Amino acid sequence: MTTTPMRIVHCVRSPIGGIFRHIRDLATAQTEAGHDVGVICDSSTGSTFDNRLVEELKSTLSLGLERFPMQRQLTFQDLSATHALYRHVRDLRPDILHGHGAKGGAYARLIGSVLRLRGNRTARVYCPHGGSLHYDPNRFEGRVYHTLERILGRLTDGIVFVSDYEAAAYESKVGRPRAKTRMVYNGLTPSEFKPVEVGPDAGDFLYIGMLRDLKGTDLFIEALYNIRLKTGTAPSAHIVGEGPDEEKYRRMVGMLGLDKAVTFHGALPAPEAFHLGKTIVVPSRAEAMPYIVLETVAAQRPLIATRVGGIPEIFGRYADRLIEPGNIGKLTVAMENALVDPAQMTADARELGSCLAETFSVELMSDRITTLYQELKGLKTAETSPAGATAAAGGLSRNQSVYARSSNR
Repeated sequence: MTTTPMRIVHCVRSPIGGIFRHIRDLATAQTEAGHDVGVICDSSTGSTFDNRLVEELKSTLSLGLERFPMQRQLTFQDLSATHALYRHVRDLRPDILHGHGAKGGAYARLIGSVLRLRGNRTARVYCPHGGSLHYDPNRFEGRVYHTLERILGRLTDGIVFVSDYEAAAYESKVGRPRAKTRMVYNGLTPSEFKPVEVGPDAGDFLYIGMLRDLKGTDLFIEALYNIRLKTGTAPSAHIVGEGPDEEKYRRMVGMLGLDKAVTFHGALPAPEAFHLGKTIVVPSRAEAMPYIVLETVAAQRPLIATRVGGIPEIFGRYADRLIEPGNIGKLTVAMENALVDPAQMTADARELGSCLAETFSVELMSDRITTLYQELKGLKTAETSPAGATAAAGGLSRNQSVYARSSNR
């Protein structure tokens, strides 16, 4: 399909984890399609592993990749950061300013609005990636962030949700969006849809992800301890990842006497990490559409995961295999069962992995998002009705289809 070239700038605070994987894949696909693409992200975040990925992406972007200091929480420094970002974005003259995550989305919509006031037709696009939607609406912090989301919603032209769950959470916590919306699943490349064999010295379990309580790293360690209490022997386990709570987890492993059973590795590419463990455990308390679950299923590796965010949408008709989030008892039992019957875990993994490729592809992800850009710029009419469009994204619930029709009025 021939498209009119656009100037696209992606803005995100933290260039790490799944959110940056999404941006890397999207920016690469858009560049290959002939668009001019740039990325803006925080200069103070990221390990050596993360920064290497940032530099690799930078070399491919015609509009460059620039880094500015961005704080995670709301601070007075946001004023100076916004001004510096504005000057940079203004000079790039973007057709599309796409903000990712709460902070990136705020910068993109505020700066895009100023550009529009000055006569530019910059389209302001936002993708929450969970972000502020993870906050409890009944707590003060949640009320603050959701109020800010409602205000920024008036400055938004298009919203991309990466899961049905995320769209429903936005509507219930923020309100029905005024902007044109799309539900677009995260996608993988064709090369990722192949089995990955376990290594000869693999441990019993593998945790891959950011090291923070939201991802349930503490629950993973506690479940290992519970199994040791019951059997007398702790399963061998590997923890792959980095994050703000890493030192806390290292202390926790020591206090529970799991030093000989648990090995920390830092960040590694998922295919490399898969060789380390027989069963991957994703004990998250909250998610949007986690890449690690997609990557694990595509690699046909045995998986224990929680019923949060968009994970049930990945599992589809196999969603009954998911466990309750935050329930250490059920997580422990699931891990015990994996130790008892590894053959069944392997069979389940193969069954689940066989039905993923068509729905969760980078090509479909890029096409759906770029089509939204074109509609916002008046470069292309909608490729199908909203109900049909949602079906093309892999299928939504009945409520989400109604939601899509009303939000595209």
